[in-house]
Amino acid sequence: MKRFLTIRRLSIIFFALFAVTLAGVFVLQRFWVDPGERCAAKGHWYSMETRECGVPIYIPDITKRPEGMSRAEASAEGNRDLVKLEDEIAADKRARTAATEAERKRVQALQSQ
Repeated sequence: MKRFLTIRRLSIIFFALFAVTLAGVFVLQRFWVDPGERCAAKGHWYSMETRECGVPIYIPDITKRPEGMSRAEASAEGNRDLVKLEDEIAADKRARTAATEAERKRVQALQSQ
């Protein structure tokens, strides 16, 4: 009587499973792990879920504030700039009003002659 699982067949099955597993490990290394290591070597961020290499964005490039300046400091500086602009606008408005009043007085003096 001949058996189905002989030593020769078991060894072939074992080596076939071993080869498939080994190929799977190489595929995993080549397509999942290596891209992450290459991405990290460039200084970027790698997402294992989406397998995408993302470039980090420097926060001062987005916010347009100098390096090392906190949000509160930048806000205070922006407020100082706004106050300065408002003061300039108010001074300009006062100058226009004064010029208008002077012109009215000149016109009234000319009309009364």
